[in-house]
Amino acid sequence: MSTRKKILIVGATSGIAEAVARQYAAEGCTFALVARAQDKLEVVASDLSARGATGMFSYVWDAAEPKQFPDVVERAWRDLGEVDVALIAHGTLPEQARAAVDLDYAIEQFRTNGESAIVCMLALAPRFEAQGRGTLAVIGSVAGDRGRPSNFLYGAAKSSVEAFASGMRGRLFKRGVNLLLIKPGFVATPMTAGLDLPKKLTATPERVARTIVDAVSARKAVIYVPWFWQIIMTIIKVIPTFIFKKLGL
Repeated sequence: MSTRKKILIVGATSGIAEAVARQYAAEGCTFALVARAQDKLEVVASDLSARGATGMFSYVWDAAEPKQFPDVVERAWRDLGEVDVALIAHGTLPEQARAAVDLDYAIEQFRTNGESAIVCMLALAPRFEAQGRGTLAVIGSVAGDRGRPSNFLYGAAKSSVEAFASGMRGRLFKRGVNLLLIKPGFVATPMTAGLDLPKKLTATPERVARTIVDAVSARKAVIYVPWFWQIIMTIIKVIPTFIFKKLGL
């Protein structure tokens, strides 16, 4: 992979995004970082600079304000000139039990994990099309493969992202742009810190980041990370509905 790429990361303070950025920083890349907390952005930017990044821009944006995102995109392209890779990595992990009884909370969480990611893709796509090259990468989830009682609000949001990305992929392909959908399973990040995750099925952000960087280089369309989640979810998807609803997974 060539060095000194220009990387735009939305949700740059998330565990996976920060690990991906560190991979690129070691190659001397230039960054445009987007997140909602200025203080956290400054910490990440300082860390990446120490690891070899050759340029740094940062912008504060809250996913709860999707209409403001096109302005962020305009600033990023003005500052960077062009973008080789854009990674959409922001999100939350909703409490399913609360979402079942708190409608405002449910709507907010769906918008953060579904609508705002779609808005990001819509705003970024024309810029990449004008370039005629580059990679637009978005983090989905294995949860989007099939709704389960434990997290179906989150799964529904990620499913919407996947469906949208699938359609946009065909549009961008005709302009020389790749769209990569990343579908992580369990990952040990601050977002999942309070969960009792099975160790054998849980990956580190660093492992996920290496897979993402390699997938961008290979211009892949969809990846499960780690790879074995594709097998797990294939099995889950083919379980007949009359059995699946009794399992309560």
